[in-house]
Amino acid sequence: MKHCLIVDDSSVIRKVARRILESLDFEITEAADGEQALKACSGRMPDAILLDWTMPVMDGYDFLKALRRMPGGEKPKVVFCTTENDVAHIARAIHAGADEYIMKPFDKEIMTTKFQQVGLV
Repeated sequence: MKHCLIVDDSSVIRKVARRILESLDFEITEAADGEQALKACSGRMPDAILLDWTMPVMDGYDFLKALRRMPGGEKPKVVFCTTENDVAHIARAIHAGADEYIMKPFDKEIMTTKFQQVGLV
């Protein structure tokens, strides 16, 4: 079973994403910010990370840069999931190592398509 880390400061978003990803046969771990997510990745590197951009403590962009420097941090497929929809944000995310980008709000169809595009479903 593939393992996905959901990183978002909104418990509602984490709950919705968890339900969708569990229906796609993912095992789920959650983190409320980038710092918690780095700790989770140190313990067990996930196959996929669904990552919010704007969070307290450490945002998604700084988390992604730190993740990609960790041993094994190049392996997870990272899908940004955010309300930031301008080209500059998307370009920064891809440049930092994101594999794909989902706009909020999302649904099961959108998430399934994006996870298929990065080879996870």
